[in-house]
Amino acid sequence: MSEKYLFSQGLNLFCQVTLVGCSAFLVLAAPAITNFPVSKLLAETAISQDLEAASFFQQGVTRYNRQDLQGAEYAFRQALQRDSSLGAARNYLGNIFMEQNRLDIALQEYTEAIKINPNFSEAYYNLGLALQRQGEKEAAITAYRQSLVIDPTRVAALYNLGLVLYEQGQVEDAIAAYQQVINLDSTYANAYFNLAIALQQQGKIEPAIASYRQVLQLDPKNATAYNNMASLLAMHGQASEAISVYRQSIRQNPKNASAYYNLGVTLYNQGDIKKANGVLKRAHQEYVEQGNIEQAQKIDQLMQQIAQQNGQQQPQASQTAVQTPEPKIQNQPETPANPSNVPISAEPQITSTSPGQ
Repeated sequence: MSEKYLFSQGLNLFCQVTLVGCSAFLVLAAPAITNFPVSKLLAETAISQDLEAASFFQQGVTRYNRQDLQGAEYAFRQALQRDSSLGAARNYLGNIFMEQNRLDIALQEYTEAIKINPNFSEAYYNLGLALQRQGEKEAAITAYRQSLVIDPTRVAALYNLGLVLYEQGQVEDAIAAYQQVINLDSTYANAYFNLAIALQQQGKIEPAIASYRQVLQLDPKNATAYNNMASLLAMHGQASEAISVYRQSIRQNPKNASAYYNLGVTLYNQGDIKKANGVLKRAHQEYVEQGNIEQAQKIDQLMQQIAQQNGQQQPQASQTAVQTPEPKIQNQPETPANPSNVPISAEPQITSTSPGQ
């Protein structure tokens, strides 16, 4: 997920050159290990009839939770030598190799876990993660879907299914996946964010704006959501609110060059030349500090046009705006300074629970 993903030609045509920042971005969060069993629970749930195998398994979980991956691997292998039916041990081994970025071995372990327990939803989910990291997106979709057949309430599987579907151009299916996520967890801000982007790509601007509003209710400091929503408002003829929302984006992130640029263009298109000029100067400054000389030069050209046309009849938006700068994907869950053209990706969580769940 470190590559840039661009919107389809349809969105490019829709955005035209009136504003930058009708883009959005996909954030790939670092993998999180959640829902693994605790030692007390394992002791009570009879992981294995072989007491020695169960003891080694419990030791493996304890060491894994302490991030002693080498010790955990040894304990899980000892458990499997005594009881080869411990699918959860295979799942844990897969997690260990995932953390070490040894994806081929992780795939083998998850596959073995599934062979042992074909109803192991989490193993299918983790298999999907490994496949997704390897770029095997169709196979990852299959794995996530199988995880959901077994457990339709697995929110993380639905969310990451939506991500891969979007990347594969199956936008309607991605929208459906995100909506299911929201039905299960109405507080999932990233799902609203991604839903807004997918709706935007489909030209469904009002629903996209509504989805961004949900993001901001849940995450009122999300500068990128403000910026993206404001761009849609401006394109939808709601310039006054767009200006206000751009300013909110800037308050949250005073280094947001894209928001300054968009605000400047919107002010100019509204005829407020003086304010537009000042904001564009700030955008120019921020782009220079970012090292984005190409975009800074485009702002120079735009400001020259403004200077030449100052005092004349307001020109059309298409005469004043410049091409959207090429964005960068940010691999952190925080709001980035420069958004990119893809949805937020919470990377699939590696999960481990007792077998049979």
